[in-house]
Amino acid sequence: MTVRARPLSPHLGYYRPRLGSVTSILHRITGAILAVGLLAFAYWLIALASDAAAYATAQSLFASPLGLIVLIGWTFAFFYHLLNGVRHLIWDSGRGFEPGARRLGGWTAIGGSILLSLGFWASLRLLGRL
Repeated sequence: MTVRARPLSPHLGYYRPRLGSVTSILHRITGAILAVGLLAFAYWLIALASDAAAYATAQSLFASPLGLIVLIGWTFAFFYHLLNGVRHLIWDSGRGFEPGARRLGGWTAIGGSILLSLGFWASLRLLGRL
């Protein structure tokens, strides 16, 4: 008799990704991104409190193409984590557990964070801050 090796628990590749699992994983990832982003924010604040050369270095770093990509990603992480956190607060009140409401809330968190991020950076562009 051949004994087939089985995993101890289902692997991520076993299940098809669903909106609920994707939003949950994305919420955790964006939380980690925000935590790391606080280090970058602290660096910027320290440079601001230091001399003009340190501030100029920080500004040039954040204004570089890679720096802007990181800032845009951090902005998306902020808005997604915020909107999905509001979704969880609604769940804490005992509402929004119906399948249609869960799907709508998930897509609202994803789409809303994209729109808010685009709007934020477009407004910076229009105000001449970029």
